[in-house]
Amino acid sequence: MRCPICTQDHDKVVDSRTAQDGNIVRRRRKCLACGHKFTTYEAVERDPFYVIKKDQRRELYQRDKLLGGILTACKKRPVPMKSIELLVHTIEMDIRSGFQGEVPSWKIGELVINGLKQLDDVAYVRFASVYRQFKDAEEFIAELRKLKAEQHSKTRHPKRELSQKAKKSSKKEILPLFSDS
Repeated sequence: MRCPICTQDHDKVVDSRTAQDGNIVRRRRKCLACGHKFTTYEAVERDPFYVIKKDQRRELYQRDKLLGGILTACKKRPVPMKSIELLVHTIEMDIRSGFQGEVPSWKIGELVINGLKQLDDVAYVRFASVYRQFKDAEEFIAELRKLKAEQHSKTRHPKRELSQKAKKSSKKEILPLFSDS
């Protein structure tokens, strides 16, 4: 690895540890030429996948585009950046585990909606209004009523919901955090 100060490629690894739940290796290095210490990160390079748009065009998946849409929905909301990053990571893992190199754009949208619904109601409605192309206030009101009914149902039957989750989690396969089931 080239030193960022003297550009020599003679260094030694002083410390190495995993970061981000074992997905990244963080290494502290020391340049043998000038003595400067610097940090490098190593991660698995993922195979790219394509998003199939409504008009059947295929576009290379762009993480920044997904993150930008979620950030816009969460703007000025009390949603921690760590939760947003986790949502993006979870969506990517769902896509990689459920699709072979291509995913329809509507599926990504549904994964985002399901994730935002669990994070923040306002961010969820903001995203849903753009994604589902609400035409008027009545569509907002209908979505809010639906959301409120779902929340009311969950608070009335928490034991039933927990027992259903327990049955699902007893399966040997790992279920994604934000599934649309």
